Amino acid sequence: MWIDKQSPEIFHALNGVALAVRNAAAAADLDRAVMELVNVRVSQLTGCPFCLDLHTRAAREAGVTQQQLDVLPGWQRGPYLFTELQQAALSVAETVTSLPDEESMAREYAAARQHLSDDQMSVLIWAATAIGAFNRASIVSKHPVRVRKEN
Repeated sequence: MWIDKQSPEIFHALNGVALAVRNAAAAADLDRAVMELVNVRVSQLTGCPFCLDLHTRAAREAGVTQQQLDVLPGWQRGPYLFTELQQAALSVAETVTSLPDEESMAREYAAARQHLSDDQMSVLIWAATAIGAFNRASIVSKHPVRVRKEN
């Protein structure tokens, strides 16, 4: 069952959250590339093929390089490919997705806050939360990834 089709009013509400996150990101000076890196990284962690397909394309359109996407699972070991702000955003995304113990969460948030304003931190937490919800909806619905011809 595709839960987005079975309960469209809930899916529309989730889309409203995503739009609010996008608007808040723009207001907080978080560019589209940063936000798509977060979307891709969370989707990698949850293993959502539909969202990975969608957001890797969106990330490239937003200016994320193919090399950054290629090494994204190991971003902490290759941080020189990512700005400090991108690294902080990815750290927040991973923390929100994995929900570690309180001490680890506090340590990761403190490190990220060295590069993020309060508004940016809040937006990134909401972004990771929202894409995580989309990931779960797509995974449980078994949304297919359409094969397309590569350029």
